Amino acid sequence: MKNLCHIALASLLLAATANADSGAEALSVQTKPLKGALYFMQGKGGNVVASVGADGILIIDDDYTEYAPAYHTALQAVAGQPGLPRFVINTHWHFDHTGGNAYWGERDAVILAQENVYQRMSTRQEMKAFDRVVEPSPAAALPVVTYADSLTLRFNGDRLEVRHFPTGHTDGDSVVFFTAENVVHMGDHFFKDRFPFVDIGSGGNVLGYTANVAAILDLVNDATIIVPGHGGLADKADLQRYHRMLVSTTAQVQAALEQGLSLEQISLDPEWADWGQGFINEQAWISFIAGSL
Repeated sequence: MKNLCHIALASLLLAATANADSGAEALSVQTKPLKGALYFMQGKGGNVVASVGADGILIIDDDYTEYAPAYHTALQAVAGQPGLPRFVINTHWHFDHTGGNAYWGERDAVILAQENVYQRMSTRQEMKAFDRVVEPSPAAALPVVTYADSLTLRFNGDRLEVRHFPTGHTDGDSVVFFTAENVVHMGDHFFKDRFPFVDIGSGGNVLGYTANVAAILDLVNDATIIVPGHGGLADKADLQRYHRMLVSTTAQVQAALEQGLSLEQISLDPEWADWGQGFINEQAWISFIAGSL
């Protein structure tokens, strides 16, 4: 049963990697103004937010490795030469969010992340869900500044509150609140209208993930612009719907397991049928829930 889930997830990962590699000759980044000094940027991997202003450039996450030059070009288009970030904040350790670290670290950017991100990036990691081994990152890619629970930065007229939400997507997830502009980057605590990947092997847990999303909902309002780790821009109503999915599907899987059903016999309410069309399909999501209970 576990092997079937591993094979399915490995196939999804290989397909995503192949798609990224197939576009290597013409990689591009889409840039959209958010509010004030903030820009929303999308390449292939995790969503990026850039703050560009008098204090320079700061970016949240940096996509896959091969996309770093495309982000450099996009930042130059917004900020002019040299288009180099002073700071990079990683929401967690996965390579679709930290792949550009070495590129920016070699160009003197200061990389910041929760302490567990440093620990995982600096050591060999086994992603059993994908049957993949991730070797230690080069020194230039590693966070230089780490924190346990929170960090505050004042940059380009805003106050950034970076908060660790443990036992969620991984054990090292941070959510970044731009308090003046009322913009929040949630990293992979939010896959808009899709089932999320919860990395149980990296300390993640669906129950902790759901509790974290509930806590974040208490910190935003109807005017907040919410940036998911994957997917388009969102608002509080989108996040409320996402939280309802987490609660509902977890209850369904728990009830089915208590009735003695196997993972292969479990199916979710048709209300969530479209949510399995992204990176994580329904059976994979069911396996994450079961592995967390």
